[in-house]
Amino acid sequence: MRSLITPVETYNNYRSGVDAELRSTFDGRQGMLYDLLRYHLGWVDERGNPADEALTPLHHCGVLALSAADAVSGGHQEAISAAAAVELAYNFVLVHNDVQAGRIDQDNVRPSIWWVWGPSQAINAGDGLHALARSMLMRLSDSGTAAETVLSALHALDRACLTLCEGQYMDLTYQDQLMVSEADYMDMVGRKSGSLTGCSARLGALASGAQPDTADALEQWGKKLGMARQVREDISDLWGRSGDGFTPANILNKKKSLPLIHALQNTDTAAKRELGAIYMKRVLEPGDTPRIVSILEEAGSREYAHAKIDDLLGEARAALGSEGVTLQHPETLDWATQWVVDRDSS
Repeated sequence: MRSLITPVETYNNYRSGVDAELRSTFDGRQGMLYDLLRYHLGWVDERGNPADEALTPLHHCGVLALSAADAVSGGHQEAISAAAAVELAYNFVLVHNDVQAGRIDQDNVRPSIWWVWGPSQAINAGDGLHALARSMLMRLSDSGTAAETVLSALHALDRACLTLCEGQYMDLTYQDQLMVSEADYMDMVGRKSGSLTGCSARLGALASGAQPDTADALEQWGKKLGMARQVREDISDLWGRSGDGFTPANILNKKKSLPLIHALQNTDTAAKRELGAIYMKRVLEPGDTPRIVSILEEAGSREYAHAKIDDLLGEARAALGSEGVTLQHPETLDWATQWVVDRDSS
């Protein structure tokens, strides 16, 4: 009989295992590039001195990989390398996104790499993290994973990273367009926010010996959770986690989020024109934010976005019910779903 372990204990076990695996891959790697990477991962400060944080932050990608492994086999140790690999890949994305968005600090904890060392070194550091992610995935063979499965995992990671870049291209392009359809938005989010999360779950499943149908289903589960998480972030970026409407980060760079797209398609003509006039400005002003949020409230766009999250979570559950899916401990996926989608920052 499986022992009862709380979600907090599970997360802490996941984080501890991935932290040890990440640190081991840096053994013997010296030089300024690796100092930048250690800084980004929270191990050292800007001067190379050890940081106070004991363990590396574990994001949603690692949680998805290990919870998928637990669901398939009842254990996650064989998937630690896969989880560390997707964490490195996600950090590669974070570093590049910081440059693209001009974010000065990293998760409100420390200055971003590009702010300290410049955008060129940040791009180089991001590329280094991507290369380390592929190298880390090769470690699956150390735990007895068949060479064919390791090759399949590498292919899945490369495909996910390329698809993510496609989605990022679409997202940046949409910033210069006023009208973006919901279908286009969902396609973009599926690529940008769903590809790596889907891959994460797939890799955890493969490392645990899942059959193709089960790995496919878990990939779809992870993809839908990544999309739901992005819609949740859309809501937080507009209304704030406390619902106060004072987080205009994505309004000022004209990012097209689901609530805005819904309002542009469903509000009255006068409100559409007002939104259009605001977004046609070369540079949005902070004073435009309250009015935008007010229009979205009147259009019911926040409620619509919450309903879309529920739809995506329903699609995630449906994927797990597909024919041929075999899970020893499906309950593991329940807490992972809540942790990934509802957690403020992961």
